[in-house]
Amino acid sequence: MDPVLRQRYRTQAVPALMKEFDLANPMQVPRVRKVIVNIGVGKDMDNAKALEGAVADVTAITGQKPVVTKAKKSIANFKLREGRSIGVKVTLRGERMWSFLDRLVNVALPRTRDFRGVPAHAFDGRGNYTLGIREQLIFPEIEYDKIDKIRGFEVTIVTSARNDEQGRRLLQLLGMPFQRGEA
Repeated sequence: MDPVLRQRYRTQAVPALMKEFDLANPMQVPRVRKVIVNIGVGKDMDNAKALEGAVADVTAITGQKPVVTKAKKSIANFKLREGRSIGVKVTLRGERMWSFLDRLVNVALPRTRDFRGVPAHAFDGRGNYTLGIREQLIFPEIEYDKIDKIRGFEVTIVTSARNDEQGRRLLQLLGMPFQRGEA
């Protein structure tokens, strides 16, 4: 089964982007390459259960087992040693990526308290978008009774767009709810 969002991309976004940015070839149209979901455990580095909880949360949300990230170098001020586990991340592509984006845009973000849209300025200059989410509870896969603590995480959407304008328009056409007045 083809995810609804991928269908929308093919039928609505591609023709609109080709017309809007005057692209001759459909292969020039910006597309979503991958989505990276990342949780840093922060001050709970010493607590092994915090890392296990983060792994369980990301697995439930994305449907894919995450990789444990390790510190690349030691930083004394943060009490951090090289090689220490500091978080988890997962890279989604293909079918899982589209179904995750669909759930993020249509289910999870609207469940956020006092939601007024996501910031439109969080692009990196190359059309990639990073969104910080304060709590994992906005995803219906997470059961409130089974979590050990509320964790925030980052979702990075990597696109093939040449600039922020193309990336922003691509995400708008896919239904990303940007804040009014900024987009």
